[in-house]
Amino acid sequence: MLKRFFLILVALFLLSAAGPALAALNLQVAHLNTPGTDRTLILPPAADNSPVISLGTAVDPQSGKLVSGYAIVHPKKSPAKPSWAGGAGGTKCYGFFAKGAKWKSVEPWIVNPSNTSGLSTSFVLSNLGFDIDKWEDATDGVVGNIAGVNILGDGSSTSSIIVADTVTPDGNNEVYFADISSSSTIAVTIIWGIFGGPISGRELVEWDQVYDDVDFNWSGSGQAGKMDFENIATHELGHSVGLSDLYNSDCSEQTMYGYAGTGEIKKQTLESGDITGISTLY
Repeated sequence: MLKRFFLILVALFLLSAAGPALAALNLQVAHLNTPGTDRTLILPPAADNSPVISLGTAVDPQSGKLVSGYAIVHPKKSPAKPSWAGGAGGTKCYGFFAKGAKWKSVEPWIVNPSNTSGLSTSFVLSNLGFDIDKWEDATDGVVGNIAGVNILGDGSSTSSIIVADTVTPDGNNEVYFADISSSSTIAVTIIWGIFGGPISGRELVEWDQVYDDVDFNWSGSGQAGKMDFENIATHELGHSVGLSDLYNSDCSEQTMYGYAGTGEIKKQTLESGDITGISTLY
């Protein structure tokens, strides 16, 4: 009983020390898992109504630091608007997981581009790199001058099985296609990092992404009735660099707006709120 009481106190302390964005979340605590295969990512039933899932804490194998994990669920349909939704009155259409929580070192990433929609290996790899470049280019507040910050490093493709890290980080940043148990979920981005304590000590240490190619068909050209890969990947990579979802309708044209539909391509380009957000963070 005393041990359980102590653990509860520790959990409450960690939450109270978190940044404003995460501390305000109505989080659904759950362990995601990939039972026996890289082709299925199991989400708890509550994921249909909660766009952020706490994965608990673990030790980062690279730094030895205690880090927290969160899964950000990108739904097609619109659940009830969360109380912490970013974007107030159209005046601030950007938000962070926690103030100052960003990448402080450059790491490579890896993608298994195998998918059921016929997207080629070369397209998936090159498009992810192209989408990352958009965010890095905008870090100085100017798009198109190629003078930004290298945040997520270089990528490569693999045919090996890779699995999103939902219990503890493994030191690898991984992207792949799979079945996601919640049929309304387009993609999931998992972030590990330090989100509480002194702002100077906050940082991101790992990201993984899963794109659902069982419940959704994918296109590389904005095809009607299919999810456009560049559109969704640009949004998901916004999470990878530290930006949170927006749910205010005044921010619906921003890349980080939390919902998407088939045939949509407007998230391919960064808008004013997205640019202000990434340049403020970096």
